[in-house]
Amino acid sequence: MTTKTYPCTQCGAKLEFAPGQLALKCPYCGNQNQIEADEVAQAIAYEELDYQAYLSKQAGNEAVLEQQTVKCTACGAQSQFAQNIVSDRCPFCAAPMIAANAYAKRQIQPKAIAPFDIKESDARTKFSDWVSGLWFAPNALKRAYRAERGLKGIYTPYWTYDADSDTTYQGQRGVDYTVTETYVQDGETKTRQVTKTDWYPAAGEVQVSFDDVLVIASKTLPKQYADNLAPWNLNKLQGYRDDYVSGFTVEAYQVALEPGFVDARTIMEDAIRNAICRDIGGDHQRITSMQPRYSNISFKHILLPIWLSSYKYGEKTYRFLVNGQTGEVQGERPYSYWKIAGAVLLAFVAVMVVIALTKK
Repeated sequence: MTTKTYPCTQCGAKLEFAPGQLALKCPYCGNQNQIEADEVAQAIAYEELDYQAYLSKQAGNEAVLEQQTVKCTACGAQSQFAQNIVSDRCPFCAAPMIAANAYAKRQIQPKAIAPFDIKESDARTKFSDWVSGLWFAPNALKRAYRAERGLKGIYTPYWTYDADSDTTYQGQRGVDYTVTETYVQDGETKTRQVTKTDWYPAAGEVQVSFDDVLVIASKTLPKQYADNLAPWNLNKLQGYRDDYVSGFTVEAYQVALEPGFVDARTIMEDAIRNAICRDIGGDHQRITSMQPRYSNISFKHILLPIWLSSYKYGEKTYRFLVNGQTGEVQGERPYSYWKIAGAVLLAFVAVMVVIALTKK
């Protein structure tokens, strides 16, 4: 991860990006330093790169990043240190990292970024509300959101993929019909309507086009919770500029371009199955085989904003995430077994008291 800083035009202090505004805000004098529009960068933000052409001609030829890349030995997160930084703590698990373990790494540079819209104070409020609604949460969790640096702004790497698909399939179409059955109940003959299904062979071909299939390129964040932060407003992407990441952390991607497309195909195939079921028709559908073929594949490498809190309870690291655009909340949580045991004991005592009173 890398942190960029800029001086305030009024007092010279370090500036940080102001969420919800296209500006760098001075935390000391409050001056708003506007980010100048860059039409070239904005056009590039929505540019789709040819997937096959990149793999055949450009892969492995990316410019070496100037920052030192350090891999956290505790959680595996990859951080890009600035040249004047010799040590830091991992924002994902708080483990110490030192620049002596750094190495140079080639990477595809992000072309687009969605700046933070949700302020840290608002993210903290959402964290507090979420914690307050948890039953049997340990005190360590409550201390985490009260901590001075309990939340950190992370720009998380994602891939987006566009593609056209053409899929031949074989399957079965189920058509329901109703029959009248006779049965005996308590010595009385009765009738009832029963639905049955006839199955017929089905085959065909469907075409489905995909736009901006989103795949997270981080292995550090819990995928289940990161995926549940969706939807993202990709119409608000800006051309990547260092100004937007001032005061925030940028994570280096760990899922490369090709493995990312493997994940994208899993998402695409769910949509293809739905298209096949519609094409088969009938009341029920079975797909016995399908052969998707993909063409016109393109991609973008983008950064999306997430407020993150990480804390340890026992030997495990837990993470809390807030979508920096929409405020959607997702989080891992531990349980306090002492509190659960106390609640069970209290419930047992209450039952025994009720039993004792009823015997009087």
